[in-house]
Amino acid sequence: MIRLLLADDENLIRTALAALLSLEVDLAVVGQAASADGALAMARLHHPDVAVLDLQMPGLAGSGAMGGLGVVGALKSEVPDCACLIVTGHGRPGHLKQALAAGVRGFLPKTVSAHVLADVIRTIHSGGRYVDPELAAEAISAGDNPLTPREAEVLEHAADGAPIDQIARRASLSPGTVRNYLSSAAAKLNTTNRYESVQVARTHGWI
Repeated sequence: MIRLLLADDENLIRTALAALLSLEVDLAVVGQAASADGALAMARLHHPDVAVLDLQMPGLAGSGAMGGLGVVGALKSEVPDCACLIVTGHGRPGHLKQALAAGVRGFLPKTVSAHVLADVIRTIHSGGRYVDPELAAEAISAGDNPLTPREAEVLEHAADGAPIDQIARRASLSPGTVRNYLSSAAAKLNTTNRYESVQVARTHGWI
């Protein structure tokens, strides 16, 4: 029996998924959570074989990582025998690369059927890997993230249209340094302003 942990902040999706997977004779849902902190607590308690995680949900307290990736990183040290599978509605090339770098063994869009998901769970539990072919092709064609971590951070702070001074306070930088990072990001992304830079970076999953 493969013991599963499901973590997704959308309760309807999580409970429906739990019901569907529980119909499989070799799968058992032993824990559910609506946040990264809750998922980690459930994993510590139940020691699941596979964690099925949403990419974007409330993250770990004190962590800058997206919710699902924060859990992946924590499980590597705390529950190392648990294989991690990301199932997301935000399947961008950059997200896929971040997930693979974090150590996930599977990456799927939420549009897959329960049957496919169950088969992928079995695959990664047996030591294999699975990445949705379409997402993999997009990631290859998109290329590597050209932004430095600091440029990506500044773009994140700029995403809501905040003025330079406010971005500088958020990032603990001088206004001049913020302008330099925004200019550098625009040059790398071949955009004319920070608003276009944010859009391009988000489309690729780089922020």
